[in-house]
Amino acid sequence: VQPPDKPLQAEEWNRLRESFRSPEIFEEVMFNSMVRCNSPIDVAKSLLTHVAKNNGDVAYNLLVKYLALCVQQGQTSEIRDVYDIMKTRFRILESGAYSLLIRGLSNSDQWRMALPLLEEVKKIMIPSRTNYESCIKAACRHQEMNLACELYHEMLAKDLVPTLDVLQAFFDFSRGTKAAELQKELFGILLYLRENQIYPHRTFMWSIKLWFESIPGGNWRGHLTNIKDSGQCPVCNHQLESSDLTEEEYNNLRERIIKDVIHGTDTFRKTSPQEFEAFQTFVENRLPFDIVIDGLNVSHIKPRKMQCENLFNAVNCLAKENARLLVLGRKHMLINSSNWKREIMKEMQNKADFFFAENISEDDAFLLYATLRSGKHCKFVTRDFLRDHKACLSDSLTRHLFRKWQRGHQIAFSPSSKKILLTVFIQQPAFCYDCVVQTTGDTWHIPYKDTFEEKYSYQVPRKWLCIQQKR
Repeated sequence: VQPPDKPLQAEEWNRLRESFRSPEIFEEVMFNSMVRCNSPIDVAKSLLTHVAKNNGDVAYNLLVKYLALCVQQGQTSEIRDVYDIMKTRFRILESGAYSLLIRGLSNSDQWRMALPLLEEVKKIMIPSRTNYESCIKAACRHQEMNLACELYHEMLAKDLVPTLDVLQAFFDFSRGTKAAELQKELFGILLYLRENQIYPHRTFMWSIKLWFESIPGGNWRGHLTNIKDSGQCPVCNHQLESSDLTEEEYNNLRERIIKDVIHGTDTFRKTSPQEFEAFQTFVENRLPFDIVIDGLNVSHIKPRKMQCENLFNAVNCLAKENARLLVLGRKHMLINSSNWKREIMKEMQNKADFFFAENISEDDAFLLYATLRSGKHCKFVTRDFLRDHKACLSDSLTRHLFRKWQRGHQIAFSPSSKKILLTVFIQQPAFCYDCVVQTTGDTWHIPYKDTFEEKYSYQVPRKWLCIQQKR
């Protein structure tokens, strides 16, 4: 349905409705179309008035659609009017209407009206991340930084993960601040990035740099750089934290993963205890390995290539230095097929140990077990981020050690853009330094990505922001 470009009289709306295939849903379809086409508000209003005159009132779902159009166009007085109508007619609203009202009011000079709405939502459900972030950004824009921080902590306490967008707002609107409390909050956000292995994108990184440099009397200077392979920063010559765990940390982590993740509740969901026992025996008889490979995961690196060829190239690439390899496979790989050629599989089995699990098994527990049992030197290859397993670990210190171990031990492969057969993969090795936000007090090192990525990635950035405080 194409919405009209000017307001219509009652008889014109009636004619349109009658010519519509399903007149009973005409108004709903028309409003959807108006939102999609961003129709002028007076056109939508004329339909709303027509419905009210015809039916005596306007149904809830039509009001919400009209509200969506008003929010889209920042029509504050209309948003307030719709809110007044809804408040008198409906005792409580559903989450979609609350979200629209909070967003619409937050983006206006009437932004404070969104705060009691957030309180209303809290009485009936946990507000969404968007509800909180609309109010936080509004508070930041109006320099109400204490209120923004309060809402931010409330949001974290409810286990809502903030977007990079809202974290960036804190840095954008705190430039030049002398308030020590607020500075402490922003340093806290940087430590939040560290804790959760979050990499800011370029524009967020720039906001952090500008904020540091704007601190009155702080004497901070930021430079973009690439860290040397040795882990030394070329700008300040500072040595970054090692990605190595101490013997004690490693042993603790190994015990906790075997207890919480491998023998925890989730492992045997997709694998039987008998199969896992057989795997443990297999591993114990062949220890230690240098590299453990998630075969199925690696076989999908280049979608247009035969799966066994992808795996073959990865095994060849890793077997060069006489490394002892363990490949975790599935039983279907042993059946000769278009994707799994028997002769290629045989050749691979000369270069690596293979364990073939049932086709429904979950590889990650096998991968973690074999790698951790092989010792601190052993690396693993998968393109998975292993987020579920981090979540199974019961305390934040172990989760931090798990991430640190992962960053130092996960080898990532990505398809090469080159067409030469020999360079099928770009191998991103595990670094000897830890790729997370880090500080010594008078230096901060912040890894960042060129582009925005909402989803987590196992690929660590190569670019860094070095910030130094000159005494």
